[in-house]
Amino acid sequence: MLDNISLYWLTNTAASSARLYFESFATDFSTQRLDLPVAVSIFPGEVFQPPRLWGERVYSRLFYWNEAAHGGHFAAFEQPAVFVEAPRRLRALPRGG
Repeated sequence: MLDNISLYWLTNTAASSARLYFESFATDFSTQRLDLPVAVSIFPGEVFQPPRLWGERVYSRLFYWNEAAHGGHFAAFEQPAVFVEAPRRLRALPRGG
């Protein structure tokens, strides 16, 4: 964790990494449909865990849904193998879909 914090502090990128959170709170959080291939991994240590039904309603091309056994908000650090499984499946899709 200290390595991660130091990376942001020493490279002066903390503000830009927090921008996503700042901009998200300025929205009304209304549902917007997304018509792209989507892969989702849900980690049990995350604060919010949406049900699969919500994912199916928002993502018309949801092709992968994974509920991991371990991990949380920093899943890339905690469970790297599980974290990269979805992008690897996305890469395996045929071009154009």
